Amino acid sequence: MTLRCVTPLQLSIRSNSQGGTNMAELRDLSGRTAMVTGSATGLGRSIALKLAERGAEVIINCSRSVSDAEATVSDCQALGSQARLVQADVSTEAGCRILARAAGASGRLDILVNNAGITRHARDHANLDALSKDDFLDTYAVNVVGPFMMMQACRELLVASHAQTGRAAAVLNVSSIAGVTGIGSSVAYAATKGALNTMTLSLARALAPAIRVNAVCPGFIGTRWFKDTMDEEQYRKMEAGVAASVPLNVASGPDDIADTALFFLSDASRHVTGETLLVDAGMHLGYAPLVAR
Repeated sequence: MTLRCVTPLQLSIRSNSQGGTNMAELRDLSGRTAMVTGSATGLGRSIALKLAERGAEVIINCSRSVSDAEATVSDCQALGSQARLVQADVSTEAGCRILARAAGASGRLDILVNNAGITRHARDHANLDALSKDDFLDTYAVNVVGPFMMMQACRELLVASHAQTGRAAAVLNVSSIAGVTGIGSSVAYAATKGALNTMTLSLARALAPAIRVNAVCPGFIGTRWFKDTMDEEQYRKMEAGVAASVPLNVASGPDDIADTALFFLSDASRHVTGETLLVDAGMHLGYAPLVAR
């Protein structure tokens, strides 16, 4: 008997010729309706553009940054997407209902990215007087209650996606390594992201098989989140310090994180739910064992 070695490439070609799914098909999001909260700038904008690039119809959302959001809509449209802007505050039930009604025009919602988030900068976690009760409640309202209310408002549309396509709708919560390590811009921010990670697990279990729910936990991202709090020289020093301190020696930008987000939003992750993935160039490796993961 003669044994033959088959390469992965040959297996892929054989699978495709027999009706399997190739990578192009896994990446293609044509015909899907996606919504990205907080997508005027930063990571939300990058995710929206990558969704548009792959053929999705994208609903852009902002609460205040209308001119930035309009620019994101235009850029998505330039990529061929039927993108549109819906201004709404996800920390309110009314705002979440407005967004759900906008998605309802398509009859279903295939992709939901809960990206909107805020913080109160108080990096000295030992200074307990740096945060007020209202700081905590305001941060929770956007970072935790907002994603939950978006799930409430959009649940029927997400279930409709599964019913119409046979494919689970994809929900992605944008969390942070702050929710795993306890570091970050403030105690309140870290607490909200820890809560969001737990909620991701709860909803992934409760809403399957119609809806997949996952989370990405970025570390440093070079966006105006940091840039608006310091001058150019301070920012460059911080960016260089981050790159020098992480195992991969890079400071991540929004596109780097968005590439990972697109994995969770495409059919490449069709068998993945309840995951919280750290995307931080290895920053978390400098901390104690993360048993909470």
